[in-house]
Amino acid sequence: MVPVAELLKEHNLFRTTHLDEARSEVARVFCPHSLTTTNREEKLKTVHNRITLGDVTLNYLDYGAEVRITPGELNSFYLVQIPLNGRAEISCGKEMILSDVNMASIPNPLEKLDMVWHSGNPQLMVYINRATLEKRLEDLIGREIHVPVRFELGMDLTTQNAKSWRNLIDTLVSDVDHEGLTMHAGIRNQFQDLIITGLLLSQKHNYSESIGTSIEPITSRSVRLAMAACEANPQDPLTVTDMAHFAGVSIRSLQDGFKKYVGMSPTDYLRNVRLNRVREELLAERSFDSSIADIAFRWGFTHLGRFAKLYHERFGELPSETIRK
Repeated sequence: MVPVAELLKEHNLFRTTHLDEARSEVARVFCPHSLTTTNREEKLKTVHNRITLGDVTLNYLDYGAEVRITPGELNSFYLVQIPLNGRAEISCGKEMILSDVNMASIPNPLEKLDMVWHSGNPQLMVYINRATLEKRLEDLIGREIHVPVRFELGMDLTTQNAKSWRNLIDTLVSDVDHEGLTMHAGIRNQFQDLIITGLLLSQKHNYSESIGTSIEPITSRSVRLAMAACEANPQDPLTVTDMAHFAGVSIRSLQDGFKKYVGMSPTDYLRNVRLNRVREELLAERSFDSSIADIAFRWGFTHLGRFAKLYHERFGELPSETIRK
């Protein structure tokens, strides 16, 4: 079995060779559970690395030996478990799958969970707050849900949609390991939104057929509410989800409303508002006290090359030309 690199190494939560300590520390992060080793000849070498992104956390967990984990019901969270090597047997309710590098698992939080992680089975685990995921689904389908979201237990990582979602997770892990832009609150919030939305779109669940199938009528007033939110605080890390919440409509309806009444997408509108604010500040006398990069970053632009291109497309000149006026 080929060894795999330890992920999130700079964000270590604990390391231990003691079973009781491993059980206690993992329970603090997830939930109370039973943890036993299945082979007395193997020595436990538990490593748990973790980074919090708000309602989403990334976890690298390796027990270093074969263990049986019985948490019962997870209740308040969803957990996508991605083996980086080896295999695990996952039983949830009446379902059972063999999980490996090509098959992740997503247990139903309201059914009893029982697992055996074989030796050499480190896993990358994506924790998602259940209430946040369900609210995100309601935004997507434009109505309240009354039955909990239930994903298929096995997530086939060889499908194109799952590969795309996994690439998003891998990008995030790599950026966190290099202390990149995802450590900035605004970027972090948008990544969290992408992770949750991507999971709802890529993995089959009991509401999959409802996503994108119905669009409630939207009034110009609802669009104006979203526009007002953009104008009021364009420097904030607003997402389309946030704008739909302010407007009181689903994301799909908001997108269609902006296309109908504004002639552009909600994100394009927000970007234009931010560009206008940058230009106002560059033209003001106080702009000489700040660099162009500082001003751009203050209004939500984190990639300076792309910012300069967008600015030129909108105003016909570069930011450096505006500041000299």
